[in-house]
Amino acid sequence: MQRADPGGLQLGSRGPGSCDRRTASGVQVKHSATVPQGRWSSAAAPPEPARKPHPRPSDKLNPKTINPFGEQSRAPSAFAAIYSKGGIPCRLIHGSVKHRLQWECPPETLPFDPLLITLAEGLRETKHPYTFVSKEGFRELLLVKGAPEKAEPLLPRLVPVIKAALGHADDEVFERGLNALVQLSGVVGPALNDHLKHLLTSGSLLIIKSKIPTYCSICC
Repeated sequence: MQRADPGGLQLGSRGPGSCDRRTASGVQVKHSATVPQGRWSSAAAPPEPARKPHPRPSDKLNPKTINPFGEQSRAPSAFAAIYSKGGIPCRLIHGSVKHRLQWECPPETLPFDPLLITLAEGLRETKHPYTFVSKEGFRELLLVKGAPEKAEPLLPRLVPVIKAALGHADDEVFERGLNALVQLSGVVGPALNDHLKHLLTSGSLLIIKSKIPTYCSICC
């Protein structure tokens, strides 16, 4: 049942929950449902792109230095692993003029097996401080009293290691290997002659000739 409105607006009977309204012109207006505020959750929202940090100017001026005791992107060499774990009983002392080694105990009390062989393997290193420790440690160990008697039994294992250094592509590694061979020859003397055929092969001689042309006149 309808009733007249004094202003001329007719209101129809509305059932429960109805939102329809008729104006004087007869146009029906519908109210849209209100969207809940929390409809769009953070999970449905598109993820924001990750922002990459901009490089700082100081990164180019101060590059990261290599920490021999820290984690490296690749596995360390055998000598580097032994040195970092304290397997080489000496440490590098940085001096104002030149570096030196400080031994934890007198070198003459140290066993040559396997220390001398380990130092010879370190001759192939190309990074500091391994290069200096292996070169200087090998030299100083051969200067101790009783070195000939301790080094001679190790020649079958030392010669292949020094040969590998002589065949290295790096010129500094080759030089360290050549100096180590001269030092070893001065200590063991004629005992090294039996091993020269394994050391100075045709391939080794070609490498030596290409790196030191004057050396071929001595060994040939």
